[in-house]
Amino acid sequence: MRAGTIAKAALLLFLCAFLFEPELFKGLLAPYARNNAPAIYTQNSLLRLTINHLVLVGAATLTATLVAVTLGILTTRAGGREFLPFSRAIANIGQTFPPVAVLAIAVPVFGFGSVPTFIALVLYGLLPIFENTLTGLTELDASVVDAGRSMGMTEPQLLFKVELPLALPVILSGIRLSTIISLATATIGSTVAASTLGEVIVAGLLSGNTAFVLQGGLIVAALAILINSAFVLGEQKLRAKTT
Repeated sequence: MRAGTIAKAALLLFLCAFLFEPELFKGLLAPYARNNAPAIYTQNSLLRLTINHLVLVGAATLTATLVAVTLGILTTRAGGREFLPFSRAIANIGQTFPPVAVLAIAVPVFGFGSVPTFIALVLYGLLPIFENTLTGLTELDASVVDAGRSMGMTEPQLLFKVELPLALPVILSGIRLSTIISLATATIGSTVAASTLGEVIVAGLLSGNTAFVLQGGLIVAALAILINSAFVLGEQKLRAKTT
């Protein structure tokens, strides 16, 4: 475990160094640049693109979480179970229509930029959070919920003081999966002029410069590893509190 922590800390330091001083790594990427093309992408700041990428993913994940968790809560209440098929159909929209199709539909309505990408990420991120919310709320130990009722708790008190805290590790696992999916999917937003790390990858593909493709892909991969690790740590701590 200590070796894993050291490796992740080293990865974080490497990522920070690359984002703040990419020219230091020019020699490593130069062999992958063809015909004396630049090894480091300089049309835009890699740090700025990374921040924009993370902000877009964060906003989309937060929105998807609010929608999916709300639907999950409503459909696990006695009066809302009949709406489960409808809620599941909403959550499945993103899986039915791939992000590229959503972008194709959204661009004529909202124009080029981050909005179509945001919509695609929200739709694509609903299902993992929704399904995990259902799982977390429906597989609770009935005796714990009954104990809360016997103490005189109202239904809202049971939800916010007993059910959601116990289901939170499972819900967080769904949010983690949604976030990692969005990190990768957000790269296609650059095809509709969204400011993401996909800009570097697309530039590399269009110019045949593998060095650009590598640096964009490696930054996204490093972010995915670090963010996934942070979520896993959070899940472990939450599970420790609920056991």
